[in-house]
Amino acid sequence: MATTHTLQARHATSDGTRTRVARDSSVDAIRIVLLVVVFALHAMMCGVSVGAAGPVLENALEGQAWFAPISWVVQIMPLFFIAGGFSSFHHWRSMRSRGATASDYVRARLDRLVRPALALVVVVSAGLAALAVAGLPAELVATAGFRIGQPLWFLGVYIAISALVPVMVRAHERARLLTPVVLLAAVVAVDITRLTTGAEPIGFLNLLLVWLLVQQLGFHLADGGLDRLSRGALWGTAGGALALLVTLTVAGPYPPDMFVNLNPPTMTLVVLGVAQLALFQLARPRIRAFVERADASRLVAAVGERAMTVYLWHMPVLVALAGLSLVANATIALPLPGPLSLEWWVTRPVWLVVAAAAVVPVVLVFARFERGRRGDSGRAPAATSPASTAVDAICGVAGIAVLLVAGFGPPALIAIALLTVALVGSRHLHSWRPQLRRLGAMLALSTPSRPIS
Repeated sequence: MATTHTLQARHATSDGTRTRVARDSSVDAIRIVLLVVVFALHAMMCGVSVGAAGPVLENALEGQAWFAPISWVVQIMPLFFIAGGFSSFHHWRSMRSRGATASDYVRARLDRLVRPALALVVVVSAGLAALAVAGLPAELVATAGFRIGQPLWFLGVYIAISALVPVMVRAHERARLLTPVVLLAAVVAVDITRLTTGAEPIGFLNLLLVWLLVQQLGFHLADGGLDRLSRGALWGTAGGALALLVTLTVAGPYPPDMFVNLNPPTMTLVVLGVAQLALFQLARPRIRAFVERADASRLVAAVGERAMTVYLWHMPVLVALAGLSLVANATIALPLPGPLSLEWWVTRPVWLVVAAAAVVPVVLVFARFERGRRGDSGRAPAATSPASTAVDAICGVAGIAVLLVAGFGPPALIAIALLTVALVGSRHLHSWRPQLRRLGAMLALSTPSRPIS
């Protein structure tokens, strides 16, 4: 068919008009593959056992030297952000062509990203609080909350770079090469400063800089620039990037484990992203052909509409299954082999199948928060000012940051309040004063008083 090697178009109705947004089946399909990799990796990391001191929940793969080379294959976050950059580029330019403002775009992204996150935070916070009240050891509850919250860093960063898409697309249009060069220089400067001074906190500036740079790679994919490169040039780019990555990690100052390089992000992830982009560009025609031959476009679209729900909820499901395994061990003597033992590896296929089956109904229940209520797409967005939209985006990022730093305990009320502001809009704050006063009173009661020293 003629669409095999061209961008496909999907239509969505908004306020009685048709919105034409360019899509590519290869990009949509690879995002699903990457989501499956994330799920499988996190499921394999889930180590459940009973030690001398009681139940143990741990990352089974953490600190394993043999995992470093494998991390070069399964660390797919750069390609995730590249695919996100591709979609954001087309989404914003489509909205802009119809007269939408940058604020309109950011509000639309906040609505799509924050709504499912808010549902997660409310449900998980309530569930963990109920477990604590029921007498579950506080340390175990805290560990469960920590494991559930770990993947949320992606959402916080994604909200931030999504809010900057209009600015970054303009930079790309005005300076296609200079923009990534400047960002790369900033990333390298942060790395050098952190490595030479030992000031670790400065490295977290790259939470924004690295992923903005990788997003730019997605813009280059979206504008067709890579289509002009020959297959030889693409193979050379991938090979050169991997050779540089070997140099940076073997002879250079960076650890070879790409997950260690994730926290904080370093330039190694940018180099890995370049290699992944070149290899993906080489594979795109085959991926498109496979999607068409397998008639998988509906499946890809169905999963794509629920992708953020899958990402947010797979970890709570894994933690819940780990808890049920501990209960079964205590009640019916279900064996829990030690992580990385032979018995543990033998049982991993069953564990993956059970985990995948458990995720499906949870996603079906909570996907409504990502997809929105029927009829929402037909409502015209309320006018928002750039200032209020900026406040909303900052609140969205801050809400996730509170969870990452403080967990799902009483501070989760602050995260819920911030995410609610991001979702509904700070322009409505004047009508929330009674509710905010009640929330403040709840926080005051939940925080023990202590003398000032």
